Amino acid sequence: MKPRVFVTRQLPQEGLKLISEYYEVEVWERYTPPPREVLLKKIEEVDALVSLLTDKVDRELLDRATRLRIVAQYAVGYDNIDVEYATRRGVYVTNTPGVLTDATADLAWALLLAAARRVVEADKFVREGEYWRTGTGWHPMMMLGYHVTGKTLGIIGMGRIGQAVARRAKGFEMKILYYQRHRLPEELERELGAKYVDLDTLLRESDFVTIHVPLTKETYHMVGERQLRLMKPTAILVNTARGAVIDTDALVRALKEGWIAAAGLDVFEEEPLPPGHPLTQLGNVVLTPHIGSATHETRGKMAEIVAQNLIAFCKGEVPPNLVNKEVLNYSPPGFRL
Repeated sequence: MKPRVFVTRQLPQEGLKLISEYYEVEVWERYTPPPREVLLKKIEEVDALVSLLTDKVDRELLDRATRLRIVAQYAVGYDNIDVEYATRRGVYVTNTPGVLTDATADLAWALLLAAARRVVEADKFVREGEYWRTGTGWHPMMMLGYHVTGKTLGIIGMGRIGQAVARRAKGFEMKILYYQRHRLPEELERELGAKYVDLDTLLRESDFVTIHVPLTKETYHMVGERQLRLMKPTAILVNTARGAVIDTDALVRALKEGWIAAAGLDVFEEEPLPPGHPLTQLGNVVLTPHIGSATHETRGKMAEIVAQNLIAFCKGEVPPNLVNKEVLNYSPPGFRL
């Protein structure tokens, strides 16, 4: 008898096909997440769960999960999961690191460039007829943005994605500053051409600031009013990490009142972002719907990694991307069906 797994969203087929070789698979077919009451009911019936960031795997859910042995997260981050409590209950938690590094770094750069050169504003200017109504094809003061090449880039969080962003910045001949809790080895700093500074220095000196830290108690609202007021009025802020790393209310004020010039955001404190949200009313912010990993190649590979984690566990092996390694002290891998 195969163990049962509930997959909370339709995944790329390459992953589901692999999973189905070892598991009895049930997939939530709707585009929207399963309602809380559905998830609470399903968790009582399954041995494994494939979760997304929108699925809250908290104490209430885990207390109902009498059969659950593994939560395979379809994401790098896992702030939606109470990992500590899962560990104490002997539930393995896995994620999909590494594979989405380049896709997310590419999007960070797309947002940076779009915000700097006012690409979205300019596109709207043409599509809605304002370009035609001006009566001129070119004007010295039309849609002025900010130069990127040779400027200073500040990177908050120098993990895989932050380092990938830094490597791309070298092509733009940028000065690179970075901040995180622990300094990189000197040889890696030299390779990246990056200088370690404290957060206040990074914010004061950077022309562009891009965020690549996980959401934790320490990073919640780490960029708030005080930090935004330290930035240059010509600076641009990019966030492809987690929305709650930035205090949204403070950011809206910063964009409205000119503390900073612009922002490019792929993540938000409230997702999906509702229509009429103050951010949607501002012309100096580029907004995308959490698409950092949204390439065919990346999303397919993420599904394969989820499958590899589930298959390894089913075979009684430690999953390759185990988040809570302490769980090994509570329970060995594998099902006892």
